[in-house]
Amino acid sequence: QVQMVESGGGSVRAGGSLRLSCAASGYTSSNYCMGWFRHAPGKEREGVALIYIGGGSSYYADSVKTRFIISQNNAKDTLYLQMNSLKPEDTAMYYCAAVLRYSCYSGLLASDRWWNYWGQGTQVTVSS
Repeated sequence: QVQMVESGGGSVRAGGSLRLSCAASGYTSSNYCMGWFRHAPGKEREGVALIYIGGGSSYYADSVKTRFIISQNNAKDTLYLQMNSLKPEDTAMYYCAAVLRYSCYSGLLASDRWWNYWGQGTQVTVSS
């Protein structure tokens, strides 16, 4: 059973930065896609970024491309999301997610229904 715990959320002014972390355990292989989703009040949950644990290929939503960076540590048990140039519209609950797959592609960000494992979320609030 894969378990994930997010941390690093908080409140920041527009233009600031935050780094989210997701500690993951319970993997039996490296064939996983891991990603970040966010859910703002009144909106659907949105895919933000994903990475293939076994190979490092990463993909981003257009809304965060050039501002956010997804990465993993060498042990592949912690996922990060470096968020720069934050905007008020980035305010949301951020979740890390995982799905067992032999490859990842950008289309996996289009829906949360393809993802099997979820963390409990960490709140990010960006003020203007």
